[in-house]
Amino acid sequence: MSTERTEVQVRPGVEGDLEALTALYNHYVRETAITFDTAIFTPEERHPWLLSHPEDGPYRLMVATAPDPQEILGYATSSPFRAKPAYATSVETTVYVAPDAGRRGVGTLLYKALFEALSSEDLHRAYAGIAQPNEASARLHERFGFRYVGTYREVGRKFGRYWDVAWYEKDL
Repeated sequence: MSTERTEVQVRPGVEGDLEALTALYNHYVRETAITFDTAIFTPEERHPWLLSHPEDGPYRLMVATAPDPQEILGYATSSPFRAKPAYATSVETTVYVAPDAGRRGVGTLLYKALFEALSSEDLHRAYAGIAQPNEASARLHERFGFRYVGTYREVGRKFGRYWDVAWYEKDL
C-alpha cells in the first residue's frame, strides 16, 4: 500500500462499514490472541456491536479510511467498562488496525480522534486490556497517557495456551 499517513481520514463508524469492520475483526479472531473471541462473526452477528457505538455519547466507534480505494484501515472504540451503574464514568478502549496498515500511524490517528470525541463526555477513566506480548499496543497506549496498573496472569485460553492481559488506565 502506498497510502500516506496524511491521506488517512478518521470519522465515526456507520452502518455501511459493518462488513469491512467485521472482516477486520475476524482476522484478529482467527490469527491472533489480541482478542479472546474464538469464533468468527457474520456481519449480522456484529450488528448489535455497531449499534452500541452511536455517533455521540461515551461509547464511540471511530474508523480510519484510505481515500482511494475507500478502504478501512482500522477502528477504535470506547465501550462500557463494566455493566454496573457505578462504572458509568469509565470506558474500555481498544484499537484494531488492518494487518497491512500497521506502522503508519493509523492507531495514533484513531486514538487522537476518539479521545477528542470523548473529551466533552462525563467520563473519568479509560481502561485498556492488552493481551501479552504486544509491545506496539503498549507503546501506543503509553503515548496517550495510559499507565500500566497490573497484569491478569493466564486469564484467557486460545490456540491451546494461556495468555496474560496487561491492564492500563488513563485519566479522562
